Amino acid sequence: MSDQVSGECSILQPRLSIVVPAYNEEHRIVSTLQRMSDYFDSKRDPYEILVVDDGSSDKTREIVTKFALINPKIQLLHYDGNKGKGYAVRYGMMQASGDFILFTDADLATPIEEVERLMQALEGGCDIAIGSRDIPGAKLERRQSFVREMGGKLFNRCVQMIAVPGIHDTQCGFKLFHRAAARNVFGRCQIDNFSFDVETLYIARLLGYTIQEIPVRWAHQAGSKVRFVRDAIRMLKTLFRIRLTNYDIKQASVKHTSTP
Repeated sequence: MSDQVSGECSILQPRLSIVVPAYNEEHRIVSTLQRMSDYFDSKRDPYEILVVDDGSSDKTREIVTKFALINPKIQLLHYDGNKGKGYAVRYGMMQASGDFILFTDADLATPIEEVERLMQALEGGCDIAIGSRDIPGAKLERRQSFVREMGGKLFNRCVQMIAVPGIHDTQCGFKLFHRAAARNVFGRCQIDNFSFDVETLYIARLLGYTIQEIPVRWAHQAGSKVRFVRDAIRMLKTLFRIRLTNYDIKQASVKHTSTP
């Protein structure tokens, strides 16, 4: 079997699932898991952390497996080969069992504590809450390089024109879903590269889900897997693919998500 799950989760029905896509993260995955474990253990709500190894060639998988022996709320998910961040997130979101499902980058550029802001939005009635670096109230504690920041702004203008108008920051790797919304949306997604965020929000809009942007703290972390020129061109091409794809949308039957 090529797709595997390592580790046993002691919580049958977690309130919150955290999906962490990981590719060659051996140098920071321990600190990330420790920080998340400490935070969620202090909250006393049942949770699970699903680390999805996307074909790492370093010791990421081995490290997570060992950590899961210490904390059974952590699971390692993996499959054969490197399939892309979009695939990894989709794989984890579809296996998560929490009432709410968060996906966050392994570098914790958005501190895990910011999940409280997103959770308040879902508890207030929206279906999907996404962290944003580009709306009032956001705090950039360490910025990207000028070239990356300007490139990101240009890409977002294209995103708003082509796919999801009105959303200021599609690419922040910190998004929270009701479980039913996650299953309905990610079950239709097809993009495996870094444009998966746009596809996710595009499909969510087609399905009639409410999306709320939440200002968050954010600090650029070294070691980004995005290669600016190569991935920017690929992502722009993918925007048109998203618009031209005939997604299987059955809008009337999917809302609402409060009873996943």
